[in-house]
Amino acid sequence: MGFIKEFRDFAIKGNVIDLAIGVVIGSAFGKIIGSLVEDIITPAVLTPALKAAHLTNLADLTIPGTAVKYGNFLSTCISFTIVAFVLFLVIKAINAAKKKEAANPTQAVELTTQEKLLMEIRDLLKK
Repeated sequence: MGFIKEFRDFAIKGNVIDLAIGVVIGSAFGKIIGSLVEDIITPAVLTPALKAAHLTNLADLTIPGTAVKYGNFLSTCISFTIVAFVLFLVIKAINAAKKKEAANPTQAVELTTQEKLLMEIRDLLKK
């Protein structure tokens, strides 16, 4: 029974649960970012470039006479760059919000009667 209790204590620790929640949210966020890049940003960026090269799909770019599809590689590199840039913007916005929050000090806490009396005594003793 000691092994099962030890495993239960490990699995229910706050750190493990926080990590699990982070993984699930990260996975969902990854899908959102992936959709943003694949469905919105990449087509908006690549469509003009593909039309200029008289292509309909980036995967059509191959080295003639070989099976090397450098178009897929370029697409993946472009997607990575866009994902990194979008994440940079998201993190920058979060950091700016945190900075703004830190710059606005919270309201002063109301002193209790005892604290006010102690401050008055301190001031009188200074005189």
